[in-house]
Amino acid sequence: MSAAPLVAVILDAARAYDRLIIGGVAKFARERTGWSLYVEEDPLEKLPDLARWHGHGIIANFDDRRIARAIRGLDIPVVGVGGGYGWYDPASGIPYIYTDNAAIGRLAAEHLLGCGFGTLAYCGTPKTATNGWSEERAAAFARACAAAGRPCHVFSGRHGHARRWADVQRELTAWLAPLPKPLGVMACNDLRARHVLEACRTLGLKVPHDVAVIGVDNDALVCELTDPPLSSVDQAARQIGYEAAAALDRLMAPASPGRGGRRPRREKSGPKLVVPPIGVVARASTDTMATADTAVVQALQALRRDPAVRPDVEGLAVASGLPRGTLEKRFKAAVGRSIHEEHVRLRLAATRRLITTSDLPLKAIAARLGFPSVQYMTTFVRRHVGATPARLRAIERPG
Repeated sequence: MSAAPLVAVILDAARAYDRLIIGGVAKFARERTGWSLYVEEDPLEKLPDLARWHGHGIIANFDDRRIARAIRGLDIPVVGVGGGYGWYDPASGIPYIYTDNAAIGRLAAEHLLGCGFGTLAYCGTPKTATNGWSEERAAAFARACAAAGRPCHVFSGRHGHARRWADVQRELTAWLAPLPKPLGVMACNDLRARHVLEACRTLGLKVPHDVAVIGVDNDALVCELTDPPLSSVDQAARQIGYEAAAALDRLMAPASPGRGGRRPRREKSGPKLVVPPIGVVARASTDTMATADTAVVQALQALRRDPAVRPDVEGLAVASGLPRGTLEKRFKAAVGRSIHEEHVRLRLAATRRLITTSDLPLKAIAARLGFPSVQYMTTFVRRHVGATPARLRAIERPG
């Protein structure tokens, strides 16, 4: 019997994004292979002694220049993961799997627009060689705001690290204080969202009534411990790890049939592969309706009350005392989407939540959310997410 392939996963387990990727790699290894994984929790020791380590493959984040240099030119298969920046060289031919930052920005904007905010803002971090993903998210967020006719204020600041906490808070409070309220804010990640929440507390701003905040990563440690709990975009980091492991498995055994789940989108040039985000996980930090239009508020409340029910737009209009066309026009002006589009967004979020967080059979989920069959639900989810419900559950559920 041949020895198990030895695979080094060279990521920083102290970072939420990297931890989720490691979880996806581990899930693939348990389900599909007999791999032996080398994972070092200490960031200073995460790179094995390559002169003495006789492994069969590597999955690495190229955000670390030292790691990029050490694995360049190795004669074993390597797959890169990350945010799309750092010291990855496309000319190397190494497959690189990363997150869809533009889609993340759009999802966050859609969520805040769905809360009825007239003014939105994006909080990034100071630019470095590795965080260009923040600017990509900011640009997509701003475009979505502009398409909905909403102003967007973009901020990065000079200080982004918690070690400079006093400076971080001074910058953020100076930025937030003069902005119009109520305000919807997207932070580039969950840690930056925590900075924004603390700045709101310092200013005496109520979250989500005065300022609603959404982050990125869906890091349970941050999202559930903030006050209030933080809404966040799940950027499918676990699936990135799963797809990276599948790609490495194919490289180490090129004759074997392709395996893995939902295929990432291949870029037109180079070996980069993009995995789309799963969606928004809504929590209390965005649980509000910021519009002053009572007819729109009533319609939003009806849609949120039961996303499984197709909205009776005529009935909503009668209840509001407005002609149907007038309600539709005022709803789109306040939310940036039609009543039907908002219903689809809410129904998709509810479906995704039950698929990935509950043990309910798919048939029970379909019935609960008003789908006539599992097949119908599968078509709906695949059209909007790019994965079947079964694949979504297999990849995204912890454990």
